[in-house]
Amino acid sequence: MAAEEASRSSPRFRREPKGRVSRQDKYSVLLPTYNERENLPFIVWLLVKSFSESGFNYEIIIIDDGSPDGTRDVAEQLEKIYGSDRILLRPREKKLGLGTAYIHGMKHATGNYIIIMDADLSHHPKFIPEFIRKQKEGNFDIVSGTRYKGNGGVYGWDLKRKIISRVANFITQILLRPGASDLTGSFRLYRKEVLQKLIGKCISKGYVFQMEMIVRARQLNYTIGEVPISFVDRVYGESKLGGNEIVSFLKGLLTLFATT
Repeated sequence: MAAEEASRSSPRFRREPKGRVSRQDKYSVLLPTYNERENLPFIVWLLVKSFSESGFNYEIIIIDDGSPDGTRDVAEQLEKIYGSDRILLRPREKKLGLGTAYIHGMKHATGNYIIIMDADLSHHPKFIPEFIRKQKEGNFDIVSGTRYKGNGGVYGWDLKRKIISRVANFITQILLRPGASDLTGSFRLYRKEVLQKLIGKCISKGYVFQMEMIVRARQLNYTIGEVPISFVDRVYGESKLGGNEIVSFLKGLLTLFATT
């Protein structure tokens, strides 16, 4: 893979020996939420279970953007149940965008690695130990979950949505040549300093933001490893993907093609 073969000497920070998890390593999971009252208790329980069984040090930071469905109240209860050393609620008053949610979450993150994922149960925490092993094996700057490689896949989508996703990913690969097989996925592990640098470079919003993160990573010669994942359509709540998001995706794709 092009991104995996990129030079590993360019990022300006000290790397750890391959294959070794340091005792000081801590993983901060950023969970941006909006109307995820039903899903939040399940995803938090699964995260706690996964980290407890694998033995990795962690914290879960919930960034709720003024959800009107009571998501914040549920998050406050979870903080009391699991303790504020594991669950940190850092809410905002209204929806301000995914990129700024990550920036807000990182201000409170004490881990040296950041994991981003959806809070709607589309991403199963069982893959996180695989992300961590992959990162240590290759000393990667980023590990991205992929639906389009190995035994990765999508479950719960109708045929029309699967076709749209495949076509969009194919066009993206042709135009941007990102060196990663799944450009729009939002289940990733980053070195904290790498994520901070990339967010500072990105100008896109919405679904295009995740695409630009990988494209900018390629430009900066950061290395990317991939782990096949199963993406499952949300069980509770409504999908936030609509016609406006599709139009924004196409506009953003063309903008990235013209500027990168």
